[in-house]
Amino acid sequence: MTNERALVVVDAANVVGSVPDGWWRDRRGAAERLRDSLVPYAAAGLPGLPGPLDVVLVVEGAARGVDCVPGVRVESAPDEGDDRIVGLVADWASGAPDRTCLVVTADRELRRRVEAYGARCAGPRTVRPGA
Repeated sequence: MTNERALVVVDAANVVGSVPDGWWRDRRGAAERLRDSLVPYAAAGLPGLPGPLDVVLVVEGAARGVDCVPGVRVESAPDEGDDRIVGLVADWASGAPDRTCLVVTADRELRRRVEAYGARCAGPRTVRPGA
C-alpha cells in the first residue's frame, strides 16, 4: 500500500437496510444520518484501515440528492446503486490499484462484482455497529 488514502465505498441502501429502525419511512433522512455517522471514520479510520480515508457514500432512489459533507463524498446513482459502486471500483482499479479499496455491503452479488476488480469487502457492522 502507498501513502495514499484508502478508498472506502459505502452501499447506503444496504447499510441503512441492515437495521429495521423505520428507515423506509424517510429514506433520504436515513441516508443523511448514515452519511453523518461516517464522518469520524473518514478522519480516524476503520479497524485495520488507518485514517484518514476517502469515504464515498453511494445513494439511490429516494435518497438521491443527499449532499456531501466534509469527509464524506456522496454519489447519487442515476440507476442502480450497485452499478455506480462497481463503476467507482473499476475507476479505482484502473487508476490506483495499489491504493486500498474497501466496499461496505452485505450484498453477495455486489461483493462478487467488486472483488473481481481487487477490492476488499466488509459488512455493514464495519460502519454501523448495531447492524
